[in-house]
Amino acid sequence: MHKVTFKFENSEDVTVFAAFGESLLEVARKTNVAIDAPCGGNGACGKCKVKLMGGTLDSKKTSHISDEEYAAGWRLACISKIIDDVEVLVPDIASAYKSRMKMADLSSAEEVKIFEELKEQIAEVGIELKNNLEVIDVTMSAPTLDDTMPDNERFSWAVEEVTGMDKIRVPYSVIKKMAHVFRASDFHVKAVIRKTGKDVFVYDVLPASEEPVVAGIAIDIGTTSVSAIIIDMLNGAVLAKGSAGNGQIRYGADVINRIIESGKPGGREKLQDAIIKETLNPLILNMCASAKIKPAQVYRLAIGANTTMNHLLMGVDADPVRMEPYIPTFFKTNSLFASDIGLKVNPDAHIILAPNIGSYVGGDITAGAFVSMIWNKPEFSIFIDLGTNGEIVFGNSDFMMSCACSAGPAFEGGDISCGMRATDGAIEAIKLDKETLEPTYSVIGDPGTKPVGLCGSGIIDMIAELFRCGVINPKGQIIREGRRIRRDEFGMGSYIIAFEEEAGSVKDVELTEADIDSFIRAKGAIFSAIRTMLSYCDFDISMIENVYVAGGIGSGINMGNAIEIGMFPDIPVEMYHYLGNTSLAGAYAMLYSTEAERKVYEIAQNMTYIELSNVPTYMDEFVAACFVPHTDKSLFPSIQ
Repeated sequence: MHKVTFKFENSEDVTVFAAFGESLLEVARKTNVAIDAPCGGNGACGKCKVKLMGGTLDSKKTSHISDEEYAAGWRLACISKIIDDVEVLVPDIASAYKSRMKMADLSSAEEVKIFEELKEQIAEVGIELKNNLEVIDVTMSAPTLDDTMPDNERFSWAVEEVTGMDKIRVPYSVIKKMAHVFRASDFHVKAVIRKTGKDVFVYDVLPASEEPVVAGIAIDIGTTSVSAIIIDMLNGAVLAKGSAGNGQIRYGADVINRIIESGKPGGREKLQDAIIKETLNPLILNMCASAKIKPAQVYRLAIGANTTMNHLLMGVDADPVRMEPYIPTFFKTNSLFASDIGLKVNPDAHIILAPNIGSYVGGDITAGAFVSMIWNKPEFSIFIDLGTNGEIVFGNSDFMMSCACSAGPAFEGGDISCGMRATDGAIEAIKLDKETLEPTYSVIGDPGTKPVGLCGSGIIDMIAELFRCGVINPKGQIIREGRRIRRDEFGMGSYIIAFEEEAGSVKDVELTEADIDSFIRAKGAIFSAIRTMLSYCDFDISMIENVYVAGGIGSGINMGNAIEIGMFPDIPVEMYHYLGNTSLAGAYAMLYSTEAERKVYEIAQNMTYIELSNVPTYMDEFVAACFVPHTDKSLFPSIQ
């Protein structure tokens, strides 16, 4: 056995023992050390770079590591074998998906504005902002030698009197605390209940002197990142907000790699633990601490996630999702509770899953389509969700069509050597001086935060600026020279956004030609999917009146830049509207409003799914779109 020490820039060392010949990445996974590996650990992405500080690793040089980097000790964890005691530095960019969990400061009006505006929109369309959770006062007569009715029956009779319902359901979690709570409060208590037309379910009992908090959590589980909010279920107020990387990412950046990993021995449990134990439970505990409430006071959750994420969350076999004829275990289910999957909230908390409508169009899209409100508008609109998969909904109040394209993880920082999710240290907007090529950028975080990498909105700006300044040609190849242009021994170019001394990491922040190629393919997938879907429906781009863009890839997308690189159709910029994280907003609506929950189910039921792989013209459209802006320049007249 050999001693392996993982060192970090901003946290304590982790030391473990590993067998001779073990992969360094596998050792990290078993030890719960976060090292990003979007390709699943096959050496294809180069994201698992670590720096050898001491000892020896059996590790070959790859195209992802230059001669200078290799000499300085940089290695890929996935192809490095343990042959000696070693010390390795895990740079911030490699562990940012987990180490940069973020709690929002809700003193800022901007953090809660989106949810307040959503409540107004929901009310305007006539949907009632109300759910079936409430708090009731329950007074019981104290037992005596002449009145020996057991506590649970005494309580049920009293609840019947208050609610007028004759079927009262009291779970074990409440029964086991009855004796103490009833006697400590002289049989005058408050009860947190769910009241339906059929029965009353009791979630909790508390002394009458306590002011109960009835909380719920809305969650967006993305393939790359997770966002969540805690709300007061009685008034819809946002109590806390948080985000983190999806711990599953070290098993692959895309859903296919994760499904394959889940099919290996013990894989399903590993993927479920990565999202629940490593991601959701720590995030929930941090948010509860921020909101100053107990996790047991969370009585309901609503989740927006794609079809694969829903299956992996529940520990359900996801393999049929990727195998023809692509039939998942479920599109919707109402049978999931917190205790079923080990979420650290009230054990009887019901989990609402936004319904999926296809193997690759999930609940995050049905929730997002609800928020976009295109189902309530007569004009033709497009809703686009930018993530690891690019999902698109087209329609109006009469019909809706949907499709999905494999954009890859580029919009969320995957497949990009300096890519990262939109959190502290991420460059979210950038401009270049056309003459000197010197950058000016804004970084997420407190003033003075140094850049670590690029998030999605920053990558869009970067490609647009490089093209506008003549640094890259339509194929994405670097054709200019300068202080910030670097080439490796093979002539492969890269642009240095921040030199090591300017960066918040241990190396330069740079965008390579390989990164640019990955992003061009991602943006090509989006544009070709839009064109194919419209053509399939016998529509033209000129008939579109609104485009709603969603995705937590930064504080906002520069729509002009997105058009200029050929990602979006060349229509007036004022027709574009950035909505942010609509999956989270939709989950919030389903959580707080029972009527909104029903509407999301209705939207899913009425939406038609198109499988792009069955449309003969799609691949031709995709190939044509893999240039900046496009091979057919007539599609982008304003760029001319």
